[in-house]
Amino acid sequence: MVALIPEPVYDYDIDVLVRAYKNALRSISTELSRLDLSAMSRANSRAALAEVAAILRSLNDESAAWVDRYIPKAATDGIAQTIVALGAADTLEDAEKIVKFNRINREFVASAVADTQADLLAVTQNVDRRVRTAIRQATADSMRANLTRGVNGNKTLNADILARMKKTLGSAIDTGIVDASGRRWTPENYVKMLTRTKMAATQRESSINEAVGRGAYYGVISRHNAVDKCRGYEGMVVKLTPDAPGEYRYIGDLPRNEIFHPFCKHLVTAIRDPKILEQ
Repeated sequence: MVALIPEPVYDYDIDVLVRAYKNALRSISTELSRLDLSAMSRANSRAALAEVAAILRSLNDESAAWVDRYIPKAATDGIAQTIVALGAADTLEDAEKIVKFNRINREFVASAVADTQADLLAVTQNVDRRVRTAIRQATADSMRANLTRGVNGNKTLNADILARMKKTLGSAIDTGIVDASGRRWTPENYVKMLTRTKMAATQRESSINEAVGRGAYYGVISRHNAVDKCRGYEGMVVKLTPDAPGEYRYIGDLPRNEIFHPFCKHLVTAIRDPKILEQ
């Protein structure tokens, strides 16, 4: 039978990073709210942009450090689970003591770290681009309104103009990220989805790599009583390499919109002989 191994939980780790994004966005929003919309100038906008850039640089440094720590952790968890599943250790604690990245896992983890950092950098770049556009638009609106109305910077602009400028600045933070499937996410929810998906994929792929390296070419998909399309794959025996004997489906051919999708909790436990499950 398949060993019952505790599943890794990354909610707390992910919340640490999501909280960093929430705090950064809140700081940017506060910075934008300080702008004097009735008397904006190029100097004002440059100062605001410089402050936003500093906030995002700090966030990028924090997210890069998070990825360097937690993506390898997910890989270690996957390898340790496979070591226990294949009987090379009795507990996860014992397995973690003998975990060693084989060549394919070293390359995989390096790639996963780089990909995750690039995806997170794209989030901050998106925010930076939208904020820059919003500040420049608000600055132009303020200067144009003052010029055409002939009022000085100490007087209040028309309420409609101010409302439009505030909406422009607010949308820079509120407007979400559209993924490849056309779904719209707020930056913090996108980060949560992205990191949860990357952690799960890293755990799963490193587990598969370790299993194949130990001569185990099959796996069984975990059960969670799923209510979406995943339910059709729960308990399924799959090949971990396409040329393994048998009529089982290769894990790489399973549709990602049905199993192992974003936020998917399903894992794969390595087994050497799938006939044991049939018996």
